[in-house]
Amino acid sequence: MQFSLKAALVFAAIAFSGSAHAQSIDVLSAGAVEPGILAAAEAYKKQTGTDVKVRFATAPMILKQMGEGAKADVVLAPPPVLDRLAKDNKIDATTRTPVGRVGAGIASRAGGPNPDVSTSDALKKSVLAAESLVFNTASTGLYLDRLFEKWGITAEVKAKAKRYGNGEAVMEHLIKGKGNEFGFGAATEIVLYKDKGLRLLGPLPADVQNYTSYAATVHAMPANAKGAAEFLKFLGTPATKKIFSDRGVE
Repeated sequence: MQFSLKAALVFAAIAFSGSAHAQSIDVLSAGAVEPGILAAAEAYKKQTGTDVKVRFATAPMILKQMGEGAKADVVLAPPPVLDRLAKDNKIDATTRTPVGRVGAGIASRAGGPNPDVSTSDALKKSVLAAESLVFNTASTGLYLDRLFEKWGITAEVKAKAKRYGNGEAVMEHLIKGKGNEFGFGAATEIVLYKDKGLRLLGPLPADVQNYTSYAATVHAMPANAKGAAEFLKFLGTPATKKIFSDRGVE
């Protein structure tokens, strides 16, 4: 009887350990790094057998959702967002792990206009000549607002701009667009739609390029604290950095 009880306890411990190891990791992430984080999640599952479930939101929406008590194990966002979340005690700031940076790109529908975007002067002329411009109200769009203001063309752009809350809506609009219309977005997001009728015209010219950095942290109250910590270690490895860089997250 004693042996059987001992064996049962050992079996239960092994079963619990396996169950804990198999517990999935929930990630709340900014959309611009989607190609990199999804590939990293797949690689992590192959290596460990643990599912990494990723849901995406814009930087403003991450702040809103977290403020309303959104649950996650890992939060991946631009540093200013993480700074705000740390101040509000929504994340564990000591766990911050750099992931990479994403530049802005210029896109149009397949077979659409091919404006000259090779230099900042050429891009400015193309922006003024366009019938319609499409970009978001998140990180890329906020930067473009400042750029157009610097160029002194805010009023002209506003009259023909179509704005959306996220990159996905921008890409969908451009694919179905018409006339002399082009748009802007994270280069990584544009590439995601290259087989759906969208083409990358090029990055923003170097002298006006804008990079948004991204980092990951553990949620202040993760359901899977051990899994979150292990996944962050994985994100910091050279092999995972290459996964991201191969997909446009430098």
